Amino acid sequence: MRGVLEVVDDAELAERLAARTLELVDVPSESREEAALAAQVLGTLDAGGVAVRDAGDGCVVAECGAAAGPLVVLAGHLDTVPAQGNRPGRRDADAVHGLGATDMKAALAVMVEIGLLLRGARKRVALCFFGREELGVADSALTPLLARDARLSGADLALVMEPTDNALQGGCLGNINATWTFTGRSGHSARPWLADNAITHAAAAITALHAVPAEHVHFDGLEFAEVASVTRIAGGIAENVIPDRVSCHVNYRYAPGRSAVDAEARIRALCEQPHATLEIHSNASSGAVAVNHPLVQELIAAGGLPVAPKQAWTPVAEFALAGVPAVNFGPGDPAYAHRRDELVRVDALVKSARTLEAFFCSS
Repeated sequence: MRGVLEVVDDAELAERLAARTLELVDVPSESREEAALAAQVLGTLDAGGVAVRDAGDGCVVAECGAAAGPLVVLAGHLDTVPAQGNRPGRRDADAVHGLGATDMKAALAVMVEIGLLLRGARKRVALCFFGREELGVADSALTPLLARDARLSGADLALVMEPTDNALQGGCLGNINATWTFTGRSGHSARPWLADNAITHAAAAITALHAVPAEHVHFDGLEFAEVASVTRIAGGIAENVIPDRVSCHVNYRYAPGRSAVDAEARIRALCEQPHATLEIHSNASSGAVAVNHPLVQELIAAGGLPVAPKQAWTPVAEFALAGVPAVNFGPGDPAYAHRRDELVRVDALVKSARTLEAFFCSS
């Protein structure tokens, strides 16, 4: 069967995708400020004759492809991390540069162009644009959208278009955030032997946690690394006061197959130290791998895709909790995500679109 994007050749497709990515990069959409980008995406698809709707809470949903057949959701978040002097974007012959280029305005550009150019598909396609993904899972706009949209939550498969450099990445890590607090006894810094320095307790515990090797877990044929890291630390009130309190932020990533309850027990065990308490603030569960799903196998075959684990948390977990099998596939390179010099290669944009083309027209 002829491809669903047969109206354009590779050169024209590259131009369209690069131009669309740069256009989206230049619309500010840091988390909680996605309204302008949501409106632009909705307006672009509507002007192109795509069945699109405002799905509430800053979300946009469009439908295209076949009238019957399995329903596949292409899902992408509208928000970016804060700017680092990298907006507006720029473009050269090989890449589009700028805030969110790889995570994930490149994917949004592919989704928009799929919506505008899709012809002759054998599968139904829903395009799902949502906000606040770069915040904690409790703030995500996707889970409430899935709860109120039975069509999306009844999909046969979701392709979460997170940066994977056009590999198929299965599952996702769970993500725990916690505060690790150390206590001591304050005193004058000229007489430290009369005090009990909370910083000393924290330093010893952080060093011990850092020495714990990554735990490699095999799940459904993929290998994930479970890791715990201290990402922030605060303590002390003055230059001449031994502090009696230090607080650290601990981030723990755990593999599919480990329950949320077991993950909390594991991080508590890792952080068990004298003079310390651990308070868990959030626990975003891991996502099922789903690589052996028949539709996923079709996608892998359509693009000749390498298969790897997703060594991060992604909305695959939100779809899994809603009962929708999901995997990660997108044009962005994870190595450039959240960087000041963020970019996406133009050939990666074309590869992503052509892979989806082959997948959507397979029966």
